[in-house]
Amino acid sequence: MNPTSILIAAVGLVVGIVAALAYQNYLKKKLPEKEPPKEAKEPDTRAREIILEARDEAFRIKREAEEEARRAHTETLSLETKLATKEESLEKKISELEKKEASLAGKDAEIEKIRSELVTKLEKVAGVTREEAKKLILEATETHLKEEVAKKIREAEEQIKKEADEKAKQILVDAMRHGATDYVAEYTTTSLNLPDEDMKGRIIGKEGRNIKALEATTGVDIDLDEPGLIRLSSFDGERREIAKVALERLMVDGRIQPARIEEIVSLVQKEFEKIRREEGEKLASEVGIHNLPLEVVDALGRFKWRFSYGQNLWLHTLEETKIGMALAREIGANANIVRLGCLLHDIGKSFTPEQEGTHVQVGADFLKKFNFDPKVVAAVEEHHEDKQFSSVESAIVWIADAVSGSRPGARHESIEDYIRRLKEIENVATSFQGVEKSFAISAGREVRVIVIPEQIDDATATKLAHDIADKIEKSLTYPGQVKVTVIRETRAEAVAK
Repeated sequence: MNPTSILIAAVGLVVGIVAALAYQNYLKKKLPEKEPPKEAKEPDTRAREIILEARDEAFRIKREAEEEARRAHTETLSLETKLATKEESLEKKISELEKKEASLAGKDAEIEKIRSELVTKLEKVAGVTREEAKKLILEATETHLKEEVAKKIREAEEQIKKEADEKAKQILVDAMRHGATDYVAEYTTTSLNLPDEDMKGRIIGKEGRNIKALEATTGVDIDLDEPGLIRLSSFDGERREIAKVALERLMVDGRIQPARIEEIVSLVQKEFEKIRREEGEKLASEVGIHNLPLEVVDALGRFKWRFSYGQNLWLHTLEETKIGMALAREIGANANIVRLGCLLHDIGKSFTPEQEGTHVQVGADFLKKFNFDPKVVAAVEEHHEDKQFSSVESAIVWIADAVSGSRPGARHESIEDYIRRLKEIENVATSFQGVEKSFAISAGREVRVIVIPEQIDDATATKLAHDIADKIEKSLTYPGQVKVTVIRETRAEAVAK
């Protein structure tokens, strides 16, 4: 029993005794001194009984309290004994530790003395001071570490180069795979399907007048020897395209005769700007670019019929742009800058050789007129390494151009030379006064010269043919012979009303 319980029990006992005594005094005052009746004695007896019970209870509580106090005293003595024992043990351990610490301090001093003596002896034996020995050790350690570090660096570099080469190969292969296209460029011939064999006879016309009118008007050779097929031959892709569209319209129209042929060809020539623009829009759309200025779209459209070392510019630009975009995505470069840079890198070739300057500079100047992003213009200016690369996007444009142009089968320098030679033959012919236009045909073995009849008469036409042939022979190099045909045609027109 705890002290609180003892206190509560004692208080209860005192309250009970006080209540019993109070009740007994109350009865004595109220009842007379005479002998109380039998019924009146019972309350007094009951009070005495309560007092006795309270005394017994108080004695019991007191006894329990004393026992509880003895137990608590015993436990306290036990705890004090234990604490004293532990305190004595702890003091003993502290004393031992202090002795050990003092002993270790003495040993440290002794070791330091011995070390100092050994260092002095070593300095005397080695003939160097402590600082000099320290320096020698550090130098030896540094040399050893340099060799180890250099070895590790070489190993790391070799591993990095190996991994980089593999990664670069994978990136290029993936980029070239993205650049694959199903477009087939037509170099010097264009083919059309004939709806039937009767149409072949109508195209030839009586005594060949229709086919002669087509060849004279369009400047292309027309071959009908293959069944069901018309083959148009010319080094100039735009001429072939005009002839192709004109023939398609004539076959649909059905009225094939010289006057109608000239009318349709003239109409197609006027509409060719629209055809060129459609091809430019198609190229831009293929690589996901829209809303370009119309002048830029028209310049891109000329790529369809232009070649660089035998590689079609339309195909080359499409292929390069896809490769460049794949590379940009792979290394985290700005794909939009690369996309525009690749698409427009050869834009200057649409204006050369007619315009002076390299195609790089001509193209950059052309783009600056339309306020293109300076990074795009820089990519165009730097794609032939004429300047140092100003950004990673410029380097990607250069890489994509090299990949597209240097892959096996991409370019044929002989075709470029062939087209240049035919252009030179035509330029020689048109350099004479009175010549309206000229067409090099039959792979450069013949040049047809259309003259202005008001300036060149029949006699002059003969001399002109001789002069053109003489200039070609002296100024150009070519295989075989070049036949010069001067065509002079006078027409008189009148309208009946």
